[in-house]
Amino acid sequence: MNPAASPATPSAPTYLRRGKVKEVYEVSPTELEFRFTNDISVFDKHIPSEIPNKGETLNGTAAHWFAVCSRLRIPHHFLRTSGPNAMRVKRVRIVPKPRTLGPHPKDYLVPLEVIVRYYLAGSMWDRVKSGAVKPEALGFPAGRTLEYGVPLPEPHFEVTTKLEPIDRLLTREEAIELSVLDSRQLDGIKETILRIDEAMQKEIGARGLLHVDGKKEFGVDAEGTIMVVDTFGTADEDRFWDKDAYERGRHVDFSKEFVRQHYRQSGYYDLLQKARESKAEEPPIPPLPPLLVDEVSRLYTTVYQRLTGEPFVPKGSGP
Repeated sequence: MNPAASPATPSAPTYLRRGKVKEVYEVSPTELEFRFTNDISVFDKHIPSEIPNKGETLNGTAAHWFAVCSRLRIPHHFLRTSGPNAMRVKRVRIVPKPRTLGPHPKDYLVPLEVIVRYYLAGSMWDRVKSGAVKPEALGFPAGRTLEYGVPLPEPHFEVTTKLEPIDRLLTREEAIELSVLDSRQLDGIKETILRIDEAMQKEIGARGLLHVDGKKEFGVDAEGTIMVVDTFGTADEDRFWDKDAYERGRHVDFSKEFVRQHYRQSGYYDLLQKARESKAEEPPIPPLPPLLVDEVSRLYTTVYQRLTGEPFVPKGSGP
C-alpha cells in the first residue's frame, strides 16, 4: 500500500494547562481531554504528596455521574472515557469576564461554582461557630443553638467565583453580573442541581451513604444551552457520610474532609487563615505522613466503590 495514501494518524493531544488535580489537553478546537492526576489539594493549596489510584477513582466516579445526567436528560460536556484516568469532553471558552463577549454570549465557561448544602458541616460549620452565619440564614428559627451535622431545613445554595486564585462568596446580584446569566437561568441551574442530587442520593442511599454537600460547575455551549461541566460527585468535590454511623450519632466522612481535618488538627489551617486575613505570605503546606497517604488512597478507592456500586480494579495510570 502506498504510504502516501494511508489514513492520517491522529495527532496526540496538546498540553494546555494544569489545574489543582488534573491536566487539560487540547484534542481539537471543540474537544478537550482531562487527565486526572494522583495529586491532592485542600484550602486551595497543593499538597506535595501523591495518592496512589486517586486519578483513576476520580475519572471513573465522574463518568458514572455523567451517565446519570444522560439518563435524566440533563445537558453536560462529557463525551467518553479515553483511558483509566482520562476523559474527553466538549470544549468551551474560558473568559474571566464573559460580558466582553456581548449581551447574550455563547460557548463559554460560567465563571461560578455552585455549592449546595444539605447538612451543617465543613466551612459552613466554621462560619456558624464564629457567629458569621446566623441560624435563620440557614432556615432555622432565630436564636436556635445548632450542632454539627444537623440536617438543614432546606437545601442551602451558595455561589462562589471560579476563576479567581481563592474562591470568593458572591451575592445573587454579583453572580448574575459576573456570569452574564439572568435570574431565570440561575434558578434553572439550581433546579438542575437538585434533580441531580436527588438521583444521586437515591442511588447512594441504597449503598449506605448520605450526600452532605457538593459543588457543580456549568458552561454555555455553542447553541446557548447551559450544561454541567468539569466533574462532580467525587470525593474531591462532594462530602458523603456513612448513613448507619450518622443514625448512631457519628460522622464518618467519605470525602476529602478526612485530609482537611488532618491539617486542622496539626494547626496548619489556623496559620493559613491568619496569613490570609492579614494578607501575609501564606505558609507552605507540608506533605502528608506516609501512613496517612496509604489511608487516603484506601479512602478514595472505597468511596469509588460506595458511590458507583462497582469494585475498583486499577488499570494503570496512563491514558
